[in-house]
Amino acid sequence: MSIEVKVPTLGESVSEATVGQWLKKPGDTVAVDEPIASLETDKVAVEVPAPAAGVIGQLMVAEGDTVSVGALLAVIEEGGAAAAPTTATTPAPAPAPAAASAPAAATADADAAVLSPAVRRAVLEHGIDPSTVKGTGKDGRLTKEDVLSAAQAKQAAPAAAVSAPAPAAAPAAASTAGRNEERVKMTRLRQTIAKRLKSAQENAALLTTFNDVDMGAVMEARAKYKDVFEKKHGVKLGLMSFFAKASVLALKDIPSVNAQIQGEEIVYFDYVDISVAVSAPNGLVVPVVRDVDKMSFADIEKAIADYGKKARDGALTMADMAGGTFTISNGGVFGGLMSTPIINPPQSAVLGLHRIEDRPVVRNGQIVIRPMMYIALSYDHRIIDGREAVTALKTIKEAIEDPTRLLIDL
Repeated sequence: MSIEVKVPTLGESVSEATVGQWLKKPGDTVAVDEPIASLETDKVAVEVPAPAAGVIGQLMVAEGDTVSVGALLAVIEEGGAAAAPTTATTPAPAPAPAAASAPAAATADADAAVLSPAVRRAVLEHGIDPSTVKGTGKDGRLTKEDVLSAAQAKQAAPAAAVSAPAPAAAPAAASTAGRNEERVKMTRLRQTIAKRLKSAQENAALLTTFNDVDMGAVMEARAKYKDVFEKKHGVKLGLMSFFAKASVLALKDIPSVNAQIQGEEIVYFDYVDISVAVSAPNGLVVPVVRDVDKMSFADIEKAIADYGKKARDGALTMADMAGGTFTISNGGVFGGLMSTPIINPPQSAVLGLHRIEDRPVVRNGQIVIRPMMYIALSYDHRIIDGREAVTALKTIKEAIEDPTRLLIDL
């Protein structure tokens, strides 16, 4: 019996996606709910589970194709082996002896299709041949950790001798040695990121205000309580919970920073849902930590840690990304000293954090060395006045420099 695999519902207002990867190839056995394909929408990557156990039959679309909700993706032959399955886009004539390398290439492509998005990204970034790495995941599949271990081993190994050029190499090819180019189609997620950021620049009146923060008090608090905090809550005490809490104070005091323009109306929110910018294999994503104004430090750290893991695994859902009234982006983890972050429409403001470095500052008439961080607030000047933006950023600065304010709501 043949079971059809169709494009599932992708979320509100999302009607189509791009086939990112086939995680299974024709002839592979699958269990119920086992992922067989990865679809890329304009927001997240979505895995398509097998609706029944059986053997993968014909693949009706190829990687890179655009598909609509409800479209037929593949066929599963329930309870038996598929008879000479082929893909809809790749005919399978009997190979001639002179083309013996073609089946080998097809096999290699099929093997690559079982890689998850996160693993595939790691393979490309580190230049690892997945066929040379033993997988430790389910059914022997490669995990991201397998690829990273292989990359570390590759770096530790002595440099290999340069092999002699193949006899078939033409003299003309030598003239372009070391000047290779690669053209890769933009993923739907990357296209959407590009469009949204450009749209923010064109439609909003963007402006950025800066300040610097003495991180000494927060660093001392973390050093003093990090062990007991992790022991009690099972999560590390990071910087993001402090800045999230400080942002709540600022957004409550300056409501326009937590508001949005919708048509000809301004919508003010009495809750704080903070989008946290996270680096994922396919690009920057912003899952939303909801009701931050009602959360403890531990709740915030757990939520951010969970989203970070889901982003690395390519497991974020549409629901994880929906909404958000304010964004925090921490470029400091990559070493950034200062930036002008772009708002995440339809939000009106974004807080940019940067690296901490020792700098000379004046305290009580004396020059001292303090751990300082530049912070930036980019905002939509159509809805937020300069005075409000500066006041909001100053509130965040004061709360970080004196964390007691976070406890007594000052």
